[in-house]
Amino acid sequence: MADSLVSPVAATAPAQAAQAPAHPHLKSLVDAAKACGPLRVAIAYPCDAASLGAAIEAARAGLITPLLVGPSTRMQAAASQGGLDLAGLEIVDTADNPRAAAAQAASLCREGAAAALMKGSLHTDELLGAAVSREAGLRGSSRASHAFVMDVPGLERPLVLTDCVVNIEPGLMEKRDIVQNAIHFAQAIGIERPRVAILSAVESINPAIASTLDAAILCKMADRGQITGAVLDGPLAYDNAVSSASAINKGIVSEVAGRPDILLLPDLEAGNMIYKQLVYMAGAECAGLVLGMKVPIILTSRSDSITARITSCALAVLVATRASGVGARA
Repeated sequence: MADSLVSPVAATAPAQAAQAPAHPHLKSLVDAAKACGPLRVAIAYPCDAASLGAAIEAARAGLITPLLVGPSTRMQAAASQGGLDLAGLEIVDTADNPRAAAAQAASLCREGAAAALMKGSLHTDELLGAAVSREAGLRGSSRASHAFVMDVPGLERPLVLTDCVVNIEPGLMEKRDIVQNAIHFAQAIGIERPRVAILSAVESINPAIASTLDAAILCKMADRGQITGAVLDGPLAYDNAVSSASAINKGIVSEVAGRPDILLLPDLEAGNMIYKQLVYMAGAECAGLVLGMKVPIILTSRSDSITARITSCALAVLVATRASGVGARA
C-alpha cells in the first residue's frame, strides 16, 4: 500500500512530468458505468464547443443520452465553430438566457424526462440556483454538497474529497450531511464500507480549533447511528490521515489513518487547495458531482479535461443506477 498521497510524478524530470499519467481508477469507473447503459442527461445552456464536445463524447462512449437545453441557434453556431455535428441529438429550444435554460433543464429532471442535470457554458450559481429553487422540486432530504473522485498516480485506490466546491464554511450538522452524502456516493462507485478521515490541522482535540471538535462529534454520531455505512475517525491531520508511516510514528491506532477512502475537509478553502495541489503537483485527475439532490448534478469547469468531463458523466450514471436501479434510461 502507498504510504502517502505524494506522487513520484512531482519529482520526475520535466520531460517525464510532461507525459500524461495513467488514471486506471477513473477508467474503471467509466467501464462500470458503460455496463449500466446510457442515462438521459439535461445539459443546461451548452453554448460553447467544450460543453457540446463533452456531451457528444459522453454519448459516443455510451454513457449518456444528452438533451441539449438552450437557444438552438446559439448552440448550432457554437457547434459549427467547433467543427461539431449535433445531428441526432435532442435539442430543447429555450430563450437565449442561461437562467431560463437552467430552469427548463431542472424541469425536465423534475418531470422524469432526464435523470441527471449537467452544467453547460453558464455560471455555476445560475445552474445551482435553478436546481435548488422551490419550483424545480429537486431538493433532497439533506444538504447539497459536492464530492470529487481523485485518481492519484501511485495510489492503489480512488480517493473521495468533500466538500471542495459548494459549502463554504459548513457547521456540524452541514458536515453530517456532507459526509453522509459522500458515503452514499462511495458506495455507488463500489466502496461498500468506506473509511472516512475527518481532517483538521492537528490530530488531537483542541477547543481552540473548531474542526477538531466537529470531528470528534461526527465520530460519536456514527457510533450512535446518526451517520451510517462507514468507519469514521478524526480529527486527523493530513499527514497521518494519508500516510500509515506517519500514523505509526505518532502512535495513532486506527482503521482509517493511512488508508482512507474519503477525506472530509474542514471547509471549502482547505478542500479547494488540496484537490488543486493533487491535480497540478501530483498529476492527479478528478471528476465530481453535486450530491444530496433528487438527481445527480454534473458540475464541470471550463478548465476540466475531457477525461474529467466524461468520468463525471460516468459518476452520474453510477449514482443514478444505485439510487433507482434503473434511472431514466434512453
